[in-house]
Amino acid sequence: MTGAFLSALGGRIAERWLTLLALPGLLFIAAATTATVLGHEHWSDVGKLRTWLDTLAASPASRSAGTIALVALGVLLAAAAIGAAAQTLGAGVELLWCAEPRGPLLRRLADRRLRAWRDADAAFRAALVTAGRARIAGSDDADRLAGIAEDHFAARDRIAAAAPRHPFAMGDRLAAPGRRLWRVYRLDLAAAWPHLWLLAADGTRAELHAARARFSAAARLCAWGAGYLLLGVWWWPAALVGITALAAGLHRGRTAATAFAELTEALADLHVRDLAAAMGLDSAPAMDRALGERLSQALRKPA
Repeated sequence: MTGAFLSALGGRIAERWLTLLALPGLLFIAAATTATVLGHEHWSDVGKLRTWLDTLAASPASRSAGTIALVALGVLLAAAAIGAAAQTLGAGVELLWCAEPRGPLLRRLADRRLRAWRDADAAFRAALVTAGRARIAGSDDADRLAGIAEDHFAARDRIAAAAPRHPFAMGDRLAAPGRRLWRVYRLDLAAAWPHLWLLAADGTRAELHAARARFSAAARLCAWGAGYLLLGVWWWPAALVGITALAAGLHRGRTAATAFAELTEALADLHVRDLAAAMGLDSAPAMDRALGERLSQALRKPA
């Protein structure tokens, strides 16, 4: 049984290594080699690439099995190293997406998002008032003006659902459940989260794990996109791949952050009264601020 377990574990590790590190790294090495051989001037010259490969295959070193094995091992190790670097850079992208507005650059980005949100909010409120007056007056333009107000609302919501505080949208999306739960229930989500996690069912935890994994994968995709953008300095088609990867990573990151935030808030809504009962607090028929404050005080243990 132990041998079967170790074999299965080794197979999973090898599969994960191949998927996350080796294959993307090998693709990047292939792209880097193509960029070095062709460059901008001969960016689509397949014949030149074929000639280079034929020359490499005809060299005396290519006839040595030891040399081939060493080169293959070196390529695999380089691919793994590149994949590990992309994972590290992806973790940095995650931290950047969720960063607080510290430092001049991040504060400037956060202030820019806040100004854009306020402008969109002011436009929405003005359009809403105009549409309301037109409807009261029985104007034929009431529906058209209401549609304009909805467009302004959608533009504001694309920036953030509430006044943004973070430099990037993902940070606001992930912080939104904590803000809402504090505003409505006075529940400190940061203090309550480990306890709520222990009360969650296995299926709920799996959903949260999947959303979190998608967020990390989106950050890694952006890291790979940055790498291909760098290759675009020598071979411009790689820049197109990089731009596409960055755009897809940003879109997937926003989607995953929204899903994770919604699941987090849903978990708190469903289990907060169970947590209060487990903590020995008298649970009200419905969640209210009084219960939320008592629960937050019980969970905030003094240092």
